[in-house]
Amino acid sequence: MNETPQNSPNSSETPINSVNVENLIGLLRRKEGDWVEWRQACATLQKVGYNSQQIFEETGFEAVQPNQVIVGSQVYTSIINANVKENVRSHFHKSGSDILYELRILTQEQRVIATEFIVSQSLDVDDAKDLARSIKDLALMKTIPEGFYDHPGDIVAYQCWKLARQQNDLQQRSRLIAKGLKLANSQTARKQLEQLLTDFTVVSQKPAPRFLVYRLELEEELPRILPVVGKFPLNTEDLKAVPLVEQVEPFGIVKFSGGAGAWVAIPGWQIVMQAEDPVVIIESSDRLPTPIPGDIEAVLLIIDRSQRQWHEDSYFLVDKAGKIEMRWFEQSPHIPLLGRVLLVLRPKKILDQELIKDLWQIEE
Repeated sequence: MNETPQNSPNSSETPINSVNVENLIGLLRRKEGDWVEWRQACATLQKVGYNSQQIFEETGFEAVQPNQVIVGSQVYTSIINANVKENVRSHFHKSGSDILYELRILTQEQRVIATEFIVSQSLDVDDAKDLARSIKDLALMKTIPEGFYDHPGDIVAYQCWKLARQQNDLQQRSRLIAKGLKLANSQTARKQLEQLLTDFTVVSQKPAPRFLVYRLELEEELPRILPVVGKFPLNTEDLKAVPLVEQVEPFGIVKFSGGAGAWVAIPGWQIVMQAEDPVVIIESSDRLPTPIPGDIEAVLLIIDRSQRQWHEDSYFLVDKAGKIEMRWFEQSPHIPLLGRVLLVLRPKKILDQELIKDLWQIEE
């Protein structure tokens, strides 16, 4: 096959005659070369219009693999640019895109430290995933826990120590202690873990707070925002200058044609009225840190940017490499907080959207 798939949105971006698509597909199909070459082939195919499903159908690469090798290659490039050790460079040039993919959440400096430790300890992808999360979580803490240091081995050992103390299951507890002892770098970290071999006290895990969830219930709570032309006397051009208002369901978010920005009206509940600097973020209910029971649906997060003082019973927005993340912190973090999550708003369940527009049907 040497033609761009039909109806591909990117088919016009890269001239197809400048890419030997058949050779790229053959390379992927036969798994020739190394994963860095596969990444380049996948990226090129995507540029000429192939999506992940089409790449899978042509080459056998599962839909997740193109994304994995592309992101893994980006991580690989970042550690190369940071002059990582030669043994690490050669190790990941041959294999390990799945491991590098798990390190995408780390900074460049953290990736270098992590990859050097992964190679030295021959860690697998699951261990790499735990290491990345442990490094990320420890970076948010104000102080390093007593007895542990900021070496990757101690960071993993601390997470094992913390989780082991919360375990009732002796087999799981022993497994975590053994893993921590294997990877711990300092003697003090080892001592902390060894104490758990004789101290079987279970420290209950502090549960994450539940979201304050509202759902719109009444039709009267579904506001409609209307543009204001002005006050008489008015010119004809004043009327024409008012932009068309588009209302986007299910929350009635308002967008003005020809202009940037959007607005949504929220009922004047006390928690909303008391907010000094409220903003709204749209999210899917299945992507929240703590799941909300019920069907997956769009929800609104009401954030007060003025509330930047940590509290153990609240979720907060933080900056992570230029992107916003919503996190709960068991302890006060050392990074700035961008705002507190006040509530999660679920949409009104309307069986027939058109019904509420016809008053005679309601009255009848």
